[in-house]
Amino acid sequence: TETGEIGFVVPVKSFRFEKSLMEEHFNENYMETAKYPKTTFQGKISNLNAIDFKKDGTYSATVDGKLSMHGVTKTISTVGKITVDKGKIVAMASFTVKLEDYNVKRPTIVAAEIAESVEIKINCRYEPKSNEAKP
Repeated sequence: TETGEIGFVVPVKSFRFEKSLMEEHFNENYMETAKYPKTTFQGKISNLNAIDFKKDGTYSATVDGKLSMHGVTKTISTVGKITVDKGKIVAMASFTVKLEDYNVKRPTIVAAEIAESVEIKINCRYEPKSNEAKP
């Protein structure tokens, strides 16, 4: 809460789709999860002074950072919300990325079946960064 740093690592296999077959093909064939198993984000809240982490409420948060997916890292900026409720902090946002920007190939034969862009939804607890080694 002092620096506004936000970071996460998400296993690509945890991405969810409406149809399980789509999920399987996306993970194995397009995202190449064996080669690129994780998606990461490292960023910062750029309007940190507009958020009071000690006062209950919902605050608009602008986050700027780097999203790494499928071996490609791109700078992104998005607006989300931070909710403070009895000391618990939750961050939520959604943004859209183009698959081609991350070198995710859509084979021509099924290109009509696969969206050019995907929506990424974030819903996470905001917790202090731990500098201690875990057992």
